[in-house]
Amino acid sequence: MSAAWAFATRAWERPGVAAICLDLQEHHGQCAALLLWRLWALAEGRLADRGPVARALDIARAWNATVIEPLRTIRGRLAVGTERGADAGLIPLRERLLAAELEAEHVLLVALEAVTGGPAGADREPPLPALVALAEAWRAPAPASLLAALLNAL
Repeated sequence: MSAAWAFATRAWERPGVAAICLDLQEHHGQCAALLLWRLWALAEGRLADRGPVARALDIARAWNATVIEPLRTIRGRLAVGTERGADAGLIPLRERLLAAELEAEHVLLVALEAVTGGPAGADREPPLPALVALAEAWRAPAPASLLAALLNAL
């Protein structure tokens, strides 16, 4: 198991983290897996330079566009069908799509960990500015208060 994935799954189980990540993802267009990767890297004292962050953004954008978003879109369309009383047989399919989406996020975190730089030594980056910068580089900025809430939940 990758260290970044282990960190992300432990973080997701903490009170409030899942709700904040989903809010950042659904309402602010952020990539929860990318944010959790960054938090893992910061907790490990990694990524003193911008090179690994830029590579991580490229990897996450490509994987998100080709794999994660299509799975999420299909799963969302099936949710609308089940809410309208469509075939209850769609529920197991939605569950399998959710499992595939989670596995895709796992693959993404493994790929991001692979490009993560080594320990930065004493020059650790402050977490909130690093998250704000990542969110801005990803898409339209997410509220700093929500990113701070994510940090506090961890």
